[in-house]
Amino acid sequence: MKTDFKKQIPEYTAKPGEFAVVSVPALQFLMVDGHGDPNSAQEYKDALAALYPLAYALKFLSKTDLGQDYTVMPLEALWWADDMASFTDARDKSRWDWTLMTMVPDWLGAEHMERAQETLTRKRGRAVLKEVRLESFHEGLSVQTLHLGPYDHEGPVLKEMHNSFIPKKSLTMTGRHHEIYLSDPRRTAPGKLRTILRQPVAAKKDGRVSPQ
Repeated sequence: MKTDFKKQIPEYTAKPGEFAVVSVPALQFLMVDGHGDPNSAQEYKDALAALYPLAYALKFLSKTDLGQDYTVMPLEALWWADDMASFTDARDKSRWDWTLMTMVPDWLGAEHMERAQETLTRKRGRAVLKEVRLESFHEGLSVQTLHLGPYDHEGPVLKEMHNSFIPKKSLTMTGRHHEIYLSDPRRTAPGKLRTILRQPVAAKKDGRVSPQ
Protein backbone atom coordinates (compact mmCIF):
# COMPACT_ATOMS: atom_id res chain seq x y z
CA MET A 1 0.00 0.00 0.00
CA LYS A 2 1.56 3.30 -1.11
CA THR A 3 1.00 6.33 1.11
CA ASP A 4 0.26 9.67 -0.56
CA PHE A 5 0.84 12.36 2.05
CA LYS A 6 -0.65 15.06 -0.21
CA LYS A 7 -4.00 13.39 0.40
CA GLN A 8 -3.43 12.80 4.10
CA ILE A 9 -2.14 16.23 5.14
CA PRO A 10 -4.87 18.87 4.61
CA GLU A 11 -2.35 21.72 4.28
CA TYR A 12 -1.24 20.33 0.90
CA THR A 13 -4.54 21.48 -0.57
CA ALA A 14 -5.71 25.06 -1.16
CA LYS A 15 -8.28 26.92 -3.23
CA PRO A 16 -7.56 29.60 -5.85
CA GLY A 17 -8.84 33.06 -5.01
CA GLU A 18 -9.27 32.18 -1.35
CA PHE A 19 -6.93 32.87 1.58
CA ALA A 20 -7.16 30.33 4.39
CA VAL A 21 -5.72 30.40 7.90
CA VAL A 22 -4.25 26.95 8.63
CA SER A 23 -2.10 25.26 11.27
CA VAL A 24 0.76 23.39 9.63
CA PRO A 25 2.11 20.44 11.66
CA ALA A 26 5.78 19.71 12.19
CA LEU A 27 7.05 17.78 9.16
CA GLN A 28 10.40 16.35 8.10
CA PHE A 29 12.16 17.54 4.95
CA LEU A 30 15.20 17.12 2.83
CA MET A 31 16.59 20.67 2.62
CA VAL A 32 19.35 22.54 0.80
CA ASP A 33 20.08 26.29 0.96
CA GLY A 34 21.27 28.70 -1.70
CA HIS A 35 21.13 32.16 -3.22
CA GLY A 36 20.33 33.72 -6.57
CA ASP A 37 17.99 33.63 -9.55
CA PRO A 38 16.44 30.15 -9.83
CA ASN A 39 16.32 30.57 -13.61
CA SER A 40 20.05 31.06 -14.02
CA ALA A 41 22.03 30.33 -10.83
CA GLN A 42 24.19 27.19 -11.08
CA GLU A 43 23.78 26.80 -7.33
CA TYR A 44 20.04 26.29 -7.84
CA LYS A 45 20.58 23.70 -10.57
CA ASP A 46 23.06 21.82 -8.39
CA ALA A 47 20.62 21.84 -5.47
CA LEU A 48 17.84 20.36 -7.59
CA ALA A 49 20.22 17.78 -9.03
CA ALA A 50 21.04 16.62 -5.50
CA LEU A 51 17.62 16.86 -3.84
CA TYR A 52 15.46 14.64 -6.02
CA PRO A 53 17.86 11.69 -6.44
CA LEU A 54 18.12 11.58 -2.65
CA ALA A 55 14.35 11.78 -2.30
CA TYR A 56 13.90 8.79 -4.62
CA ALA A 57 16.76 6.87 -3.01
CA LEU A 58 15.05 7.27 0.36
CA LYS A 59 11.71 6.20 -1.11
CA PHE A 60 13.17 2.98 -2.54
CA LEU A 61 15.09 2.26 0.66
CA SER A 62 11.88 2.69 2.64
CA LYS A 63 10.00 0.36 0.29
CA THR A 64 12.61 -2.39 0.07
CA ASP A 65 14.09 -2.35 3.57
CA LEU A 66 11.20 -1.12 5.72
CA GLY A 67 8.23 -2.33 3.68
CA GLN A 68 6.69 1.16 3.66
CA ASP A 69 6.12 2.71 0.25
CA TYR A 70 5.05 6.31 -0.38
CA THR A 71 4.69 8.82 -3.18
CA VAL A 72 7.61 11.23 -3.45
CA MET A 73 6.33 14.63 -2.38
CA PRO A 74 6.44 17.77 -4.55
CA LEU A 75 9.24 20.30 -4.58
CA GLU A 76 8.84 23.13 -2.06
CA ALA A 77 10.88 26.24 -1.38
CA LEU A 78 11.31 28.92 1.25
CA TRP A 79 12.17 32.32 -0.21
CA TRP A 80 13.44 35.49 1.44
CA ALA A 81 15.50 38.62 0.85
CA ASP A 82 16.70 41.64 2.80
CA ASP A 83 13.95 43.64 1.07
CA MET A 84 10.77 41.59 0.68
CA ALA A 85 9.56 44.04 -1.99
CA SER A 86 11.85 42.08 -4.32
CA PHE A 87 9.12 39.42 -4.23
CA THR A 88 5.99 41.52 -4.49
CA ASP A 89 7.09 44.51 -6.59
CA ALA A 90 10.56 44.43 -8.13
CA ARG A 91 10.75 40.62 -8.46
CA ASP A 92 14.54 40.97 -8.47
CA LYS A 93 15.43 37.28 -8.37
CA SER A 94 19.16 37.89 -8.17
CA ARG A 95 18.59 39.11 -4.59
CA TRP A 96 16.63 36.06 -3.44
CA ASP A 97 17.79 33.51 -0.87
CA TRP A 98 16.12 30.13 -0.84
CA THR A 99 15.82 26.72 0.74
CA LEU A 100 14.71 23.93 -1.58
CA MET A 101 12.93 21.11 0.20
CA THR A 102 10.76 18.03 -0.17
CA MET A 103 8.91 16.25 2.61
CA VAL A 104 9.90 12.75 3.70
CA PRO A 105 8.10 10.58 6.29
CA ASP A 106 9.25 10.69 9.88
CA TRP A 107 9.91 6.95 9.97
CA LEU A 108 13.12 7.73 8.05
CA GLY A 109 16.09 9.05 9.99
CA ALA A 110 19.73 10.06 9.78
CA GLU A 111 20.94 6.49 9.27
CA HIS A 112 18.63 6.07 6.25
CA MET A 113 19.83 9.40 4.86
CA GLU A 114 23.45 8.27 5.16
CA ARG A 115 22.73 4.97 3.41
CA ALA A 116 20.86 6.73 0.59
CA GLN A 117 23.80 9.11 0.09
CA GLU A 118 26.26 6.22 0.00
CA THR A 119 24.12 4.37 -2.57
CA LEU A 120 23.96 7.41 -4.84
CA THR A 121 27.68 8.04 -4.50
CA ARG A 122 28.43 4.47 -5.61
CA LYS A 123 26.07 4.71 -8.57
CA ARG A 124 27.31 8.10 -9.73
CA GLY A 125 30.97 7.64 -8.99
CA ARG A 126 31.07 11.00 -7.21
CA ALA A 127 29.95 12.36 -3.88
CA VAL A 128 26.37 13.53 -3.45
CA LEU A 129 25.99 17.19 -2.49
CA LYS A 130 26.70 17.13 1.25
CA GLU A 131 24.82 20.36 1.94
CA VAL A 132 21.51 18.48 1.69
CA ARG A 133 20.21 17.85 5.22
CA LEU A 134 17.31 16.04 6.87
CA GLU A 135 15.49 18.35 9.25
CA SER A 136 12.18 18.83 11.03
CA PHE A 137 10.35 22.05 10.17
CA HIS A 138 7.32 23.45 11.99
CA GLU A 139 5.51 26.47 10.54
CA GLY A 140 2.38 26.35 12.67
CA LEU A 141 -0.14 29.14 12.06
CA SER A 142 -0.02 30.23 8.41
CA VAL A 143 -2.04 31.84 5.63
CA GLN A 144 -2.12 30.13 2.25
CA THR A 145 -3.82 30.13 -1.13
CA LEU A 146 -3.53 28.34 -4.46
CA HIS A 147 -2.01 30.38 -7.29
CA LEU A 148 -2.89 29.36 -10.84
CA GLY A 149 -0.55 30.55 -13.57
CA PRO A 150 3.08 31.60 -14.11
CA TYR A 151 5.34 32.11 -11.13
CA ASP A 152 6.05 35.67 -12.21
CA HIS A 153 2.35 36.50 -11.82
CA GLU A 154 2.41 35.79 -8.07
CA GLY A 155 3.24 39.39 -7.11
CA PRO A 156 -0.32 40.81 -6.88
CA VAL A 157 -1.51 37.76 -4.93
CA LEU A 158 1.32 38.15 -2.43
CA LYS A 159 0.66 41.87 -2.06
CA GLU A 160 -2.98 41.17 -1.24
CA MET A 161 -2.00 38.44 1.22
CA HIS A 162 0.71 40.47 2.95
CA ASN A 163 -0.81 43.94 2.91
CA SER A 164 -4.54 43.29 3.10
CA PHE A 165 -5.68 39.84 4.28
CA ILE A 166 -3.09 39.27 7.01
CA PRO A 167 -3.51 42.68 8.73
CA LYS A 168 -7.29 42.47 8.49
CA LYS A 169 -7.20 39.13 10.33
CA SER A 170 -5.20 40.68 13.18
CA LEU A 171 -2.13 38.69 12.16
CA THR A 172 1.49 39.58 11.58
CA MET A 173 4.00 37.85 9.30
CA THR A 174 6.67 35.80 11.07
CA GLY A 175 8.52 33.28 8.91
CA ARG A 176 9.69 32.94 5.34
CA HIS A 177 7.55 32.93 2.21
CA HIS A 178 6.81 29.30 1.31
CA GLU A 179 5.82 27.83 -2.06
CA ILE A 180 4.68 24.28 -2.83
CA TYR A 181 4.92 23.33 -6.50
CA LEU A 182 2.06 20.98 -7.32
CA SER A 183 2.85 21.07 -11.06
CA ASP A 184 5.98 20.08 -12.98
CA PRO A 185 6.99 23.17 -15.02
CA ARG A 186 8.74 20.92 -17.55
CA ARG A 187 5.42 19.28 -18.43
CA THR A 188 2.84 21.95 -17.62
CA ALA A 189 1.96 25.08 -19.58
CA PRO A 190 2.73 28.25 -17.57
CA GLY A 191 -0.94 29.22 -17.44
CA LYS A 192 -1.83 25.90 -15.79
CA LEU A 193 0.83 25.80 -13.07
CA ARG A 194 -0.58 25.16 -9.57
CA THR A 195 1.39 26.58 -6.65
CA ILE A 196 0.45 26.86 -2.99
CA LEU A 197 1.62 30.20 -1.60
CA ARG A 198 2.04 30.16 2.17
CA GLN A 199 3.05 32.76 4.75
CA PRO A 200 3.65 31.86 8.42
CA VAL A 201 1.92 34.29 10.78
CA ALA A 202 1.25 35.00 14.43
CA ALA A 203 -1.59 36.67 16.28
CA LYS A 204 -1.00 40.31 17.16
CA LYS A 205 -0.28 41.27 20.76
CA ASP A 206 -3.88 41.11 21.88
CA GLY A 207 -3.77 37.40 21.06
CA ARG A 208 -6.93 37.45 18.99
CA VAL A 209 -7.21 36.17 15.43
CA SER A 210 -10.11 37.44 13.38
CA PRO A 211 -12.41 34.66 12.09
CA GLN A 212 -11.99 33.51 8.51
